[in-house]
Amino acid sequence: MQAVTVEVPTIPVEDGSAFPVRRIWCVGQNYADHAREMGSDPDRAPPFFFAKHADAVVPGGGQLDFPVQTASLHHEVELVAAIGQGGRDIKPAMALAHVFGYAVGLDMTRRDLQAEAKRLGRPWEFGKSFDQSCPIGTLMPTTRIDHPTAGAITLTVNGEVRQSGDLSQMIWPVPDAIAFLSRYVTLLPGDLIMTGTPAGVGPVQPGDRLVGTCAGVGTVEITYRDARS
Repeated sequence: MQAVTVEVPTIPVEDGSAFPVRRIWCVGQNYADHAREMGSDPDRAPPFFFAKHADAVVPGGGQLDFPVQTASLHHEVELVAAIGQGGRDIKPAMALAHVFGYAVGLDMTRRDLQAEAKRLGRPWEFGKSFDQSCPIGTLMPTTRIDHPTAGAITLTVNGEVRQSGDLSQMIWPVPDAIAFLSRYVTLLPGDLIMTGTPAGVGPVQPGDRLVGTCAGVGTVEITYRDARS
């Protein structure tokens, strides 16, 4: 039988190397204004997580085909923390020592499929974890930057600002998110944590150019082709 080769997804690192991706964990509704626009009360719920498959990563962004089976594709810009040192039951005071670096990512969402899954009480995978649903820019190691605790995070579509927030507005900052998640799963090198998105999520159309930016961390840029044309 012919051997099967599986390529490990990677994202580029600022020094020219590549960071292998193991798992992607996403914090849901981690900015109060976004929680409210999604109809939730940010003062009551503890943090919750969902996952994207590792091969949803689009390293560095670029030109993408518009996703199939959706009439409502939405953008969500996020700070991404890359785990370089594993652990479980990590204390918040020690959590940042487990971070290898940070990048800017897009949690692209087939909102119509997610909404239908919510209505039926079913998993979100078809709405969240689909092909090319996780473009991520260049990873900045913590040897090059400080751990970001504040600073603008924005997304523009065709040059128009759609999302604008500040990292200081996170309900559960990076150390708290790592500590909470590590109570339920053992974090290992290669895990990514997408830390939630500010308010302003909205629709994307074929031909749109999206640019996500996080102060001091970097950018990610994508343009959607229309695969149906």
